[in-house]
Amino acid sequence: MLSVLVLISACKKEDDPEPSPSAGFTVSKDTVAVDEVIQFTNTSANATAFVWSFGDGNSSTETSPQKAYATSNVFVVTLSATGSGGTELFTKNIRVLPFTSFTVVDEANAVSGVPVQFANDSKGATSYEWSFGDPGNTTSTDENPTFTYAAGGTYTVTLKANGAGGQGVSTKTVTVNQGADVKELFYIEYNAALIRKLALDGSGTVSDVLDLTGRGGAGLAYDAAADKIYFSDFEVVPEGKIWRMNSDGSGLEAIVTGLTDPYGIALDTDAGKIYWVDDIGNVSRANLDGSSQEIGIVNITDGLMRAIALDLDNGKMYFYEVNFENLYMANLDGTNPVVVVAGVYGYGVLVDEVNNKIYFDDQNSATLIRANLDGTGQEVIDANGTRIYGMAIDHTDSKLYWSGRDSGQLSRANLDGTNPEVLKSDLDSVRGIIIKQ
Repeated sequence: MLSVLVLISACKKEDDPEPSPSAGFTVSKDTVAVDEVIQFTNTSANATAFVWSFGDGNSSTETSPQKAYATSNVFVVTLSATGSGGTELFTKNIRVLPFTSFTVVDEANAVSGVPVQFANDSKGATSYEWSFGDPGNTTSTDENPTFTYAAGGTYTVTLKANGAGGQGVSTKTVTVNQGADVKELFYIEYNAALIRKLALDGSGTVSDVLDLTGRGGAGLAYDAAADKIYFSDFEVVPEGKIWRMNSDGSGLEAIVTGLTDPYGIALDTDAGKIYWVDDIGNVSRANLDGSSQEIGIVNITDGLMRAIALDLDNGKMYFYEVNFENLYMANLDGTNPVVVVAGVYGYGVLVDEVNNKIYFDDQNSATLIRANLDGTGQEVIDANGTRIYGMAIDHTDSKLYWSGRDSGQLSRANLDGTNPEVLKSDLDSVRGIIIKQ
C-alpha cells in the first residue's frame, strides 16, 4: 500500500491586526514641592517607544524617567506609547507646591527686645504669609521679615508660601533668650488705626501692638502692676468706650460703654480707679474693671473736656476744659473744682509728683508749659505749636516725652526742656503715650 505523508504548515494571515498599545504610568507622588524628584513608572503594554511631555516644555524618551519641577503650578503629564499596533496617550495631573523653608539669622543669639531676622529660603512662591507665634498673633507678608519679641520664650513660627500650584507650609520652633529689659514708648497713631510701641534702646524699632480698625481715641494709660493698658475710644458716637488689654495686645475687653466722646484717661491703681473726661463736660470714674461707675463727679455745663492727670500724693486731679479755656484742679472725688490757669486750652496735661510740677500744652500760645502745682511759675518747655495729647515722664533718666499730633513726632527732652530730640517722625496723627519699663 502506498502511503502519502501530507505536511500542513500554518501561516499567519497578513491581514491579522497587530495588538494595540496600552499606555499608562504611575507616579511616586502626584503632589510635590519645587525641586522634589518624581519617579514615573511606565505600565504601558504592547509598546516599544515612548515620549513623555511633562507640561513645562520639557520631554523625555526614557521608559520610566525621573523629573523635578522648578516652578509651582499644576502640570499635565502626557505619555505617548507607540508600538506596531499604533500609538496611545495617557495623561495625569501633577501638582507642584512652592518649596517652603526658612532660617533664623544668628538664631543662637536671638534675644527679646532685639529684632530677629528671618531668611526665606523658599522657591517657586509669589507671596508669603508669616505668623510669629507671639501672644499678639503678629503676621507679616514681607519676603524676609524681622520681628521683635517682647519676652524670651519658645515660639512656633509659620511660613506659608503661595504659588500657582497651591500653598506650601513650613514651621519652626524658635527659642528667644530673655534680653535686657528695654523701655518702650506706646502710642496711638490715630489715622493709621494702630497702637504701636517704640523701643527706647536707640534702635528705633517700632512694633504694632493692636489694630484699632473701628476704634479710635486719644487717651492711653498703663497699669504696671497688672501689665494692663487702657485706652479711650470715641470713634462711634454716642457709643464711646474705655478698653482694657494686656500690654501685648491680647485680652481686649470693653470695660465702659455708652459714653459721649471720651478723651483723656488716668489711673489710680492703688485705689483701683480709672478716671476719664468727655465731650459733654464730665469728669467720671469707675473701678478698673469698669464697675461702680460715677458719671459726672465734676460737670462743667457746656464744657468740652480733653485731658486729665492725677496728683495722688496730694489727692488732686487736673483736667482741661477747652470751650471756656480753663485748666482745673479738684479733689479726687470731684469736690472743690477750681481754675488753676485761666485763658488756656489744650489737649494734654501731666503731673510730675516727684518735682511738684504740672505740664500742659496751651494752643493759645502754641507752647508746652511747665508750672508749679498751683499754676504759678510758668515756663515754656517747647514752642513747636503742635497739639499734644500725650505726655509721660521717665524719672530714672529725668526725661519728658510728648506726642505731637500736628507735627507727627514723638519727642523728648530734659524735664526743663533742654536737650530736645525727635525720636520718631512722619507719624499720622499721634495721640496718647505711655512708657512701659
